[in-house]
Amino acid sequence: MLRLWRREGLKVPQKRRRKRHRGTSASACHVQRAERPNQVWCWDFVFDRTTAGSPLKWLSIIDEYTRECLALKVDRHITAEDVIDTLAELLAMHGAPAAIRSDNGPEFVAEAIQRWLKQIGVQTLYIAPGHPWENGYAESFHGRLRDEFLSTEEFETLMAARAMSKMWRTDYNEVRPHSSLGYQTPTEFASRCGVGLRATPSGQPHTACSLTPAFITPGTEI
Repeated sequence: MLRLWRREGLKVPQKRRRKRHRGTSASACHVQRAERPNQVWCWDFVFDRTTAGSPLKWLSIIDEYTRECLALKVDRHITAEDVIDTLAELLAMHGAPAAIRSDNGPEFVAEAIQRWLKQIGVQTLYIAPGHPWENGYAESFHGRLRDEFLSTEEFETLMAARAMSKMWRTDYNEVRPHSSLGYQTPTEFASRCGVGLRATPSGQPHTACSLTPAFITPGTEI
């Protein structure tokens, strides 16, 4: 029998280790909701191609409370190191969030990212595998990005995709009013949140951006 196995080039199949997933539904956006700006960010990837068929990969980072698109990076490939570099730039401008929400994609669960986020005190909220709606703000943003940008534009080059992405992000943040923000733009809403605390008629303090953005499902206005 052993001779026959060798002659046919057969081998005993190796046992595969089960892949361990880190996410749980306890990290869902409707469970651990952002209650103030810069508390919870979410991030995810979306893909497209140039007119010549070359791959394009976008990384988006959103403040879940203000709906502001903090970053919309596009490249041929985006590694864990690229993600860290983008985050470092945002932290220099906005400070560190309390937590950041994502799925279990390899770039997000990479040891380098987990170690770096732990060092700067940012909690990682990994959603349950196969439950994209638990990262609902990222999913809703990407639905709008796909419908209004990726599906309507052609990208001849990477440089063109970067320039067009920058313009779309500016329009999204600074021009488009959002119904969930009281028909303010994310930039307007975020600036009001920076005013600080003031007293209500009842004497209880609250933030200047007193709207509480509700949990949303993909495809709804963000």
